Amino acid sequence: MKSLFMLIKSVPSAIPVPLKEKKEALGEVLNGDRLVSGPYRIDFLSEKDAEIACKRKLSKEEVARFRTAISKDYYFQMYFDDLPFWGFFGKVYNVGKADPSDCKYYLYKHPVFQIFYNKDRVIEINVRMDTRAVVDVTGDEPVDVDFMYTVKWKEIDVPFEKRLDKYKSSSSLRQIQWFSTLNSCVTLLLLTAFLATILMRILKNDFIKYAHDEESADQEEETGWKSIHGDVFRYPKHKSLFAAALGCGTQLFTITIFIFILAVVGVFYPYNRGALLTALVVIYALTSGIAGYTAASFYCQLEGTNWVGNLLLTGSLLCGPLFVTFCFLNTVAVAYKVTAALPFGTIVVIFLIWALVSSPFLVLGGIGGKDSKAEFQAPCRTTKCPRDIPPLPWYRKTLPQIAMAGLLPFSAIYIEIYYLFASVWGHRIYTTYVILFIVFIILLIITAFITVALTYFQLAAEDHGWWWRSFLCGGSTGLFMYAYCFYYYSAQSDMSGFMQTSFFFGYMACICYGFFLMLGAIGFCASLFFVRHIYRSIKCE
Repeated sequence: MKSLFMLIKSVPSAIPVPLKEKKEALGEVLNGDRLVSGPYRIDFLSEKDAEIACKRKLSKEEVARFRTAISKDYYFQMYFDDLPFWGFFGKVYNVGKADPSDCKYYLYKHPVFQIFYNKDRVIEINVRMDTRAVVDVTGDEPVDVDFMYTVKWKEIDVPFEKRLDKYKSSSSLRQIQWFSTLNSCVTLLLLTAFLATILMRILKNDFIKYAHDEESADQEEETGWKSIHGDVFRYPKHKSLFAAALGCGTQLFTITIFIFILAVVGVFYPYNRGALLTALVVIYALTSGIAGYTAASFYCQLEGTNWVGNLLLTGSLLCGPLFVTFCFLNTVAVAYKVTAALPFGTIVVIFLIWALVSSPFLVLGGIGGKDSKAEFQAPCRTTKCPRDIPPLPWYRKTLPQIAMAGLLPFSAIYIEIYYLFASVWGHRIYTTYVILFIVFIILLIITAFITVALTYFQLAAEDHGWWWRSFLCGGSTGLFMYAYCFYYYSAQSDMSGFMQTSFFFGYMACICYGFFLMLGAIGFCASLFFVRHIYRSIKCE
């Protein structure tokens, strides 16, 4: 006999006995899944016709809850042999067409399970509701219901290895995704051509000009980016915060690469519930040493002395906002009595992982970074007195530059973002990880290229405050992603109410904040490599 589990949220159960809950993994609990055993007994190749599952007298409150679930198109989700399938609770008949009070609400009481098999393996399962077997739940009166079910078996020749193909994206959707990826590649090629033909030509002319000035006997005043060679490597303000952000961004980049590796090798198959969240928690804890090492090493390169404070800042820069958001949203979930509220035991487990795994790795990484004795490689000496930055036009200031830096990378990925949102918030199954990985690589390259270009134009305007600017420009795509959340919420989703709104915008704020840190680190590292390269190519006194 195969086990059949169903997902119970906020509708009354049709089972008159205490529910038997399935033991959930950490990721399933974090995802809000609470599986219980269903009242339907399904034995392999054993067909049943209108078998009584249970008899139940629904109270007034249960009838009202079912009626609300039917009016809002609630659906149930079940699993059989780890294969998910879905169905609706009932249907609505609008008798008067215009007046909602004339609606009739009917509860389905007879699901028909159609199971397909190949030899001794279950390949597919579907469920349809018998529209003739319904119960009128329009009124606020107790109702006696005889819940029944039918099981039918049919043999097919689909091999067991291909039984997941049903849950993968359709060919038309994959074509749209590949077309979007091709569009992103064209954007990348155009941007690369711009940098290769325009920016490199400008740099070549600059190198020739500065070489000619060095050979000339006339001592002309230096202009352009060469004139700020004594300030371009001046350490940024709030260098402890800067190093902590760089460390967190590097850790998030490492986590993303590991997640993609697991996805490509097939770990996150459709019915492996909660695997992604489990992997995120475990990999985050194990990679905390990367954040500590990167932050402490770079902070010491910037001649920082309070490396312990920098380590504490690194540990709280990402976990702090996540903790505050979780406390608020978990309180909301408890108030609404939904399964998204984490049990106390799960909270203790997460705390122990943070305290016994993540924090020690962070400290060990920080100690290793402090003791690395790495020196900041600056091709030019920094002057004692900082040079004044000349007045800049409005479009060369920070906010316009951030807006320009984030628009192009976001335009290359926004179609794939829609499918991700539909998977996370629309409960669709996402399987095209190869396309997603290609889009991610394109995002990294475009972010690096556009940040380098804006950094050059900033230096050419004799503005040497490029450190924070490059980080903010690189991470600005995360701000565009969060702005897209408002469009998706209002135009593409059916979410409403305080709980759904707070969960959507709360958790998306954390995700977009993570993208901001990761892409900011990518943008700064690309700009640092570029700035070092161009100043090594000239002679600076």
